[in-house]
Amino acid sequence: MADPVPSPDFVDPGTLLCAWPDLQDPNFMHGVIVICEHSRHGAFGLVLNDPLDVGTETLLVNHKLLGQVEFPIYRGGPVEVGGLQFLHAVPEQIPGGHCIADGLWIGGDFDALARYVSANPEVAAGNVRLFVGYSGWGAGQLEQELQTGSWVPAAASVDEVFHPEPSTAWRRILQSLGAIGRELAEQPPDPRWN
Repeated sequence: MADPVPSPDFVDPGTLLCAWPDLQDPNFMHGVIVICEHSRHGAFGLVLNDPLDVGTETLLVNHKLLGQVEFPIYRGGPVEVGGLQFLHAVPEQIPGGHCIADGLWIGGDFDALARYVSANPEVAAGNVRLFVGYSGWGAGQLEQELQTGSWVPAAASVDEVFHPEPSTAWRRILQSLGAIGRELAEQPPDPRWN
């Protein structure tokens, strides 16, 4: 692994973490994670750029509203893949959520979410992300990974969380970090691929 980009020991909720180019864990390779919580007890976040091949019409087929619309679902990480979580930017439409960063909420009233998404899925796609599973770290684990260069932190960005092209998020966010980020964005996961 190359010398890590200097990074803090602690990242605030809302911070985006881009996987270091040579991180080959299939759960996180070229992944972008939004941190939802980080404390001395550990951290958890959601992978933003790993959409599933199926959406609500398949995974939530029995839900009276969400089972009737095609709305994307993302793989938030390898932990508790049977659970559904969501991020949103519309607290006036989906009350009860917890604000994790300026303009970004996690959770809230699930019935309100279902009504909002089913009323206009195209508009909702710019304001809501659904996830199965999450990414988790035990006490001190994320801090260690930040120090050893597994992750490159970037500023919180609601626009990136709901960007319409998640497949380009990793490269786009790294390139926004200046010369070092642009260099990292061009590196393959395995240097032998050069």
